[in-house]
Amino acid sequence: MKVKAYIASAFSKDNTGGNQAGIIFLQQPLSVTQKIAIAKELGFSESAFISGSDQADFKFEYYTPTSEVDLCGHATIASFTLMRELGKVVPNQYTIETKAGIIPIEVQPKRIFMNQQPSEFFEKIEKPELSEAIDISAVNDNFDIQVVSKGGKEILVPVNINELNALNPNWQAIATLSEQYGVIGMHVFGLSETDIVCRNFAPLYGINEESATGTSSGALACYLFTKNIRRQKEYIFQQGANLGSPSEIVVKLSVNQQDEIIGVNVGGAGYVDDVKFLEVI
Repeated sequence: MKVKAYIASAFSKDNTGGNQAGIIFLQQPLSVTQKIAIAKELGFSESAFISGSDQADFKFEYYTPTSEVDLCGHATIASFTLMRELGKVVPNQYTIETKAGIIPIEVQPKRIFMNQQPSEFFEKIEKPELSEAIDISAVNDNFDIQVVSKGGKEILVPVNINELNALNPNWQAIATLSEQYGVIGMHVFGLSETDIVCRNFAPLYGINEESATGTSSGALACYLFTKNIRRQKEYIFQQGANLGSPSEIVVKLSVNQQDEIIGVNVGGAGYVDDVKFLEVI
C-alpha cells in the first residue's frame, strides 16, 4: 500500500528554517505500528495523521519515530499551513480533536495559531538532579527549574544565555530523568535584554533536539508571566539556530482583570517543503 506524505515546516523565520513535520491525510485506517513506521521513515520529530471527526473539524494524531504523543504544536501549525495551501481551509476559526482535548485553531493569511488552556505547574527540581544531564554550572540560579505542562509535561530549565549553545546534553541521562518525572523532555531557555532563546531535548521519544517546539513555548510563556520574570502579553521565542534551522515561535497570552492567564495562543508562519510516496506494509 502506498501512502502520500506531505512535508511542511512550522515556526519558520523569513520563509526559511522552522521545524519540519510529516503530514498524512488518512484515506484508510492505519495501525499504530504502521503510523510509527511512517513517522520513522520520514525521520522527523513528529508526524501528524489527519482524519475526519464527529467532535471537531478534523481529528489529529501525532507520532514520533517511536510512539504516539498527545499533542504537537509544530506539526499542527505545519498541517494547517499545508491545508491552507491546498485550499482545504481558508482564513477562519477551526477546531481539532486530539488526545489532549479539542483545540481551537485560527488560520490567518500568513500565520497559524492554536489556542490552549493555561499551563499547569508541578514539582520544582533541585539543580543537582540535572548534573548528569547537562553542565549545571550553566543553570541560572535566579529562576526555578520546574515541571510545567501545556498538553504534555516538560522540565523548564533556565540557563545563562551565553552558555546555552555550548551545552553538551547527555541524551541517556535526559531520557532517564524524563522517565522519572513522567515528562516529554527538557526545555532549556536563556534570557537577554531583548531575546528569549530556547533549546528542546526529548530523547525519551527519539528526539534528541528539535528546532521549534510550540507546546513547550506556550508553557514557557506562562512560566515567565506567572513568576513575574518577564510579564508580556506577547512573546517571541527563538530556537533552532544552533541546528542551522532558525525558528520563531509567537505566543500570545489572554489575561483577566486580576492578571490571571485565561488563554494561550501559540503560532507562527510556515511553508510547504515536499511530498513523498511511502510503501507501507
